[in-house]
Amino acid sequence: MKKIGFLSFGHYQAVPGSLVRTAADALLQTVELAVAAEELGVDGASVRVHHFAPQLASPFPLLAAMAARTSRIELGTGVIDMRYENPLYMAEEAAITDLISNGRLQLGLSRGSPETALRGAEAFGHVPAPGTSDADDARERTAQFRRAISGAGVAAANPQLTGHSNLLAIQPQSPGLAERIWWGSGTRATAKWTGEQGMNLMSSTLLTEDTGADFGDLQAEQIAIFRQAWADAGHPGTPRVSVSRSIMPLVTEQDRRYFGLRAQADNRDQVGHLDGGLARFGKSYIGEPDVLVEQLAQDAAVHAADTVLLTVPNQLGVDYNAQLLDSVMRHVAPGLGWR
Repeated sequence: MKKIGFLSFGHYQAVPGSLVRTAADALLQTVELAVAAEELGVDGASVRVHHFAPQLASPFPLLAAMAARTSRIELGTGVIDMRYENPLYMAEEAAITDLISNGRLQLGLSRGSPETALRGAEAFGHVPAPGTSDADDARERTAQFRRAISGAGVAAANPQLTGHSNLLAIQPQSPGLAERIWWGSGTRATAKWTGEQGMNLMSSTLLTEDTGADFGDLQAEQIAIFRQAWADAGHPGTPRVSVSRSIMPLVTEQDRRYFGLRAQADNRDQVGHLDGGLARFGKSYIGEPDVLVEQLAQDAAVHAADTVLLTVPNQLGVDYNAQLLDSVMRHVAPGLGWR
């Protein structure tokens, strides 16, 4: 049985047809959708983090609000751009949020995708050291964050107040959080690095490389490389793998009105240039439920992953997205053996 979650990018814009017109709409509706998803039996609720854009940004207040309104569903990010983060302050926020959720956080991190701001992380005060790239900086910030949530000492104690000069760890600590960190990988090389580091693997509908293979096959190769690297590094346990997919069953007339025409236009992968190189974008799965079951059964990466995150068109509102999730749970997941 696979875990099924949703992933919201949290777009908001005051345009005709949008039910998410303000930042408050996006935040409050994300909380309500997490509540609805839990009631439907969905396993996870994740948010995408972007800066300098009308989307969800600082994730921890939102995740804490979602945690306070739910009791079972996993809560995560897909992903946090580590170029922008203070790793020690983030460790405090993450631990507090995980404690509020009773250990349900699943935090996806990465170097991040292109942002609307040029050198946006530098505006936050984060400048890579001489001779290093922003990707190097993101990985170093991630290493600091992981050490901090694992209880490593990071600052010398004041002997006048503590009676010793040992290193102090970030407080609070949330046991088990360190094992629930994921890295958003877009290439086979990054997947290998993720396995070596002992983080779980998160792979979206975008790969920042292209070999000519179908998206699902290339992503499945990435997953296999990750699992082999994990095993070779000697990490204990079994790592988790999630993939994101746009899956929209055409069940109601409203579904057909919104997405019927896209079923013909978005039924194949796309290849384009991103960040100075070729990238492959995964197709959307839109159609009658029996057709989607047949198509998804042929998706090698979906078959290989233990978790599928459904990207939702959040500007259509809570009610529609809850109905979309329900359609997947009722009409698609059982036919694939996910339920």
